[in-house]
Amino acid sequence: MSRLRTRVRQLAVCYWLQIKILLISPFEGFLGVVFPLMFATATLMVYRLNGDADALQYAGLGAAVMGIWTSVTVSASSLLNRERWSGTLELLVAAPTPFSLVLIPITSAMATVGLYSVLATIVWNRVVFGVRLQIESWPLFVLGMLMATLTIALFGFLLSVTAIRYRTSWALGAALEYPGWLLCGFVVPLGLLPDALRPLSWALAPTWAVEAMRAAASGASPWADLAVCLALGLAYAALAAYLGVRLVDSARRNATLALT
Repeated sequence: MSRLRTRVRQLAVCYWLQIKILLISPFEGFLGVVFPLMFATATLMVYRLNGDADALQYAGLGAAVMGIWTSVTVSASSLLNRERWSGTLELLVAAPTPFSLVLIPITSAMATVGLYSVLATIVWNRVVFGVRLQIESWPLFVLGMLMATLTIALFGFLLSVTAIRYRTSWALGAALEYPGWLLCGFVVPLGLLPDALRPLSWALAPTWAVEAMRAAASGASPWADLAVCLALGLAYAALAAYLGVRLVDSARRNATLALT
């Protein structure tokens, strides 16, 4: 029990410290505050052209999650490179705490800060574009939003471990940012995607989280989508934990942790 308590305390302290770091970071502040409003504005201006209220509802819900996706994928993929440049990556790897338990609180904090974008986007949509989101079940809608936050954080965890061995892994998050908006169905219905891309959409947990949010908004049952979303998120976490151990061991054997 004492070991479990120690792990829980370590996760909580790391999470809280990372939250404070993100809140005072000029770059993260701009990324988290301004970017979601820019994305929502561009999306709704496109959909407003045909005057379809249902299309605006669809785009408004998707735009609310886009900020979380962007804040995590871009930042998580460069997370270990920032530690490397600061000279602290070797200390993190050598610490007695499992490396995965160091990364998970950091990506979770990124996703939590991204939650601001959901509220800000909903308010922005209402005030600027007059789009009032119709939500039939707010508790289930909030549950879907929290599930999206959790699984995007776990996907960021998976992205972050690749930087242990690959110098340019930071580019992976940037490359996934805009395609992820399409593949996850944030701004375009999945039925409009080519058949070859749909398996990629189904493999991304946010796809199911956003579908659950839309189901809750329309009054349908979101439980099946939430179950798939959770299963995918746990699969991300398991794969990232496995790769983290293997890649760290490989970096130690080959003396390539610094990548300098």
